[in-house]
Amino acid sequence: MAHNPIPILIPCHRVLGRSHLGGYSGENGLDDKRYLLRLEGVPV
Repeated sequence: MAHNPIPILIPCHRVLGRSHLGGYSGENGLDDKRYLLRLEGVPV
């Protein structure tokens, strides 16, 4: 997942932990993950 060149088409940011967001290796890490999830209507 750390090398996903097209995260909108292959949405690895949707992988969540049981009680936390999990990790995300995008440029801005979890801030990017939160942004993408909120953009899709996921409450985080």
